[in-house]
Amino acid sequence: MHAPKQRISLTAVVAVLSVTAGHAFATTLIYQPVDPSFGGNPLNGPVLLDIANAQNKYKDPSMQSFGPGGLLGQQSALQQFNNQLQQAILSRVASSVTNSIVGPNGQLIPGTIETGSFSINIVNVGSGVLQITTTDKSTGASTTFQVSQ
Repeated sequence: MHAPKQRISLTAVVAVLSVTAGHAFATTLIYQPVDPSFGGNPLNGPVLLDIANAQNKYKDPSMQSFGPGGLLGQQSALQQFNNQLQQAILSRVASSVTNSIVGPNGQLIPGTIETGSFSINIVNVGSGVLQITTTDKSTGASTTFQVSQ
């Protein structure tokens, strides 16, 4: 007669343990976004961008490619050398112009500087702000920006 009583108590113990075990390991679910734009970890940004770029099959036809078969891939060694030489010369001209428009105290000097192809006009617009306009003499195109003195 003791066997059925032990079976019932064993069954009761197993049932109680299984019910309480679920509560012991359960926790509150907390949502954490993955995308850093919405509050996720900023370190996920490059990973998400790489995944998006891997899935992106669209190629902008107006973009120039600098890889194999692209803009540099289609140029001969002579063309590449000439481009690099042109960039080096333009860099030297920009350095020379910069030296002539910056005073000994490091501040820009208002005035106009002429080069063979460009005209650089520096105007003091007041409140310590200078407006710099660069004009291409051959096309008339110009760019303007302002800096604080």
